[in-house]
Amino acid sequence: MNIVDSSGWLEYFTDGNNADAFATPLEKPAELLVPAITVYEVFRVILREKDENSALQAVALMQQGRVIDLTAEIAMSAAVISHTRKIPMADSIILATAHKYNAEIWTQDEDFMHMPRVRYFAK
Repeated sequence: MNIVDSSGWLEYFTDGNNADAFATPLEKPAELLVPAITVYEVFRVILREKDENSALQAVALMQQGRVIDLTAEIAMSAAVISHTRKIPMADSIILATAHKYNAEIWTQDEDFMHMPRVRYFAK
C-alpha cells in the first residue's frame, strides 16, 4: 500500500518537476491510501490558488483511493509521533496512518526525508 502526502498530490496536479515520480502510486488507486488530512490540505491549497471547482475535481481523483478517516487510535499514535519526532500534526497523522496500514509514504516533505518506508523526492 502507498500513501502520497499533500506535497506529492499538489506536485502531480500542477505537473511539477516530480509529477512523474508521484504518478507511479497515484495511477494505482487499488493500492492507494488517502489520509483524510491530505484531502483537507490539497482542497485548501487548490481552493486558495484556483477555485472551488478545481478543488472538488482534485478531491474526486483523490477519492479513487481508499480515504482513511482520522480515528482515535490514529490520532493518539500521531500525537506520540509528533511529540517524539517533533514533526507537525498533519505529517504525524500521515505517518501514523502509514504505520497502521504498513504503507509506504511518497513525499517531497523534508520532515519524512530519512524515515524508513519513505520515498522522498527533493523539490
